[in-house]
Amino acid sequence: MVNEAPSPWNVANAVTLVRIALVPVFAWALLMEGGDSVGWRLVATAVFVVAAVSDRVDGYLARSRNLVTDLGKILDPIADKALIGAALILLCWPLGELPWWVPTVILVRELGVTALRMVVLRYAVMPASRGGKLKTVLQAVAITLFLLPLAALPDAVRVVAWVVLWLAIAVTVVTGVDYFAKGWRLLAAGRGTPGPKPAA
Repeated sequence: MVNEAPSPWNVANAVTLVRIALVPVFAWALLMEGGDSVGWRLVATAVFVVAAVSDRVDGYLARSRNLVTDLGKILDPIADKALIGAALILLCWPLGELPWWVPTVILVRELGVTALRMVVLRYAVMPASRGGKLKTVLQAVAITLFLLPLAALPDAVRVVAWVVLWLAIAVTVVTGVDYFAKGWRLLAAGRGTPGPKPAA
């Protein structure tokens, strides 16, 4: 008996959509009182962490309940990029707490990989690699540290934040090159290899 493909309208994808919906809530909290309020910074940090952790939740639900879908593979990185992108842009401008090149490097890579996924979609769905997942974790940890009211915390926290951010940038660039190499091979071959099948 052939197993039916899971419906794209499932609980795992619903969690992903909630993560997308949390992005404007996070942005609103971060910008309250010009981003200078310790209380609102902690609220924004908490919303960001909840949204970031939901990435693990929807992945677990999809795998454990056999709910892996092509829609989920597309929505999940979009949700991640929306959350990470909003945080980086707002920390850069209007808050001025990150230099302009940080969001530029990261977002050019993220948007480039998203565009690449769309281009090769006719041949194959490109799910996130292990390196891509590590990149997402490092970015989330670095941003979480920068979202904290650093002025009220020891200088060591800021040092740690920059160390993690530099690691995130390095992994972001390396995995971006890897994604483009894979995408180029798919396009050159004119066909894609099937993605991993969901666990039975």
